[in-house]
Amino acid sequence: MINLAVYNIEGKEVESLEVDEAIFGGSVRYPLLKQAIVRHQANRRVGTAATKSRGMVKGSTRKIFRQKGTGSARAGSARTGKRVGGGVTFAKVSRDFGKRMPKKQRQLATDSAVLAKLLNNSVVVVDELNFKAPKTKDFVNVLGNLKIDRSCLVMISDYDDNVYKSARNIPKIAVMPVSLLNAGEICNHSKLLFTKEAFVSLLNRDESTKN
Repeated sequence: MINLAVYNIEGKEVESLEVDEAIFGGSVRYPLLKQAIVRHQANRRVGTAATKSRGMVKGSTRKIFRQKGTGSARAGSARTGKRVGGGVTFAKVSRDFGKRMPKKQRQLATDSAVLAKLLNNSVVVVDELNFKAPKTKDFVNVLGNLKIDRSCLVMISDYDDNVYKSARNIPKIAVMPVSLLNAGEICNHSKLLFTKEAFVSLLNRDESTKN
């Protein structure tokens, strides 16, 4: 069992939670975790880079001069990649770099990522994050009280406009609902900050899927 402290926004411990490693698979599946990270990075690639091949360049296909006897280097038409304004020899074309992964594997990879953070003491739970209005300074103070000085992924139970707007100008801080949690985003950040409600919902979701 892992004992996880719950803090308030002032950084004082108010209670603790006991987390069973079995909820998150019992052990970290590193090969599956790597597969999920590669998929996450591949799916973020736009893949719109494209250049013209010589077949796409305007111009005659006539050979500029004969092959031999001129003293110049041999060349074909004006569209060749050897000429300024010609096509690219191995032209890039737009492509989809996306990779697929079964839903159960994605869930297991996410569980492994969370478990790895738990075992590394990189998970912080706060009792609640309530802001009356968007204010970056208030969010920075909360992070300071919780001793979070590195990149952090903030998980909340549901979309909160004030939390999003308070955190969006802080470097290396990302906010998302716990329902969108994935292994790629977890591994892109050093710390995980959960609200208590979000963390409990994550535990209940995993328990319901395993029953």
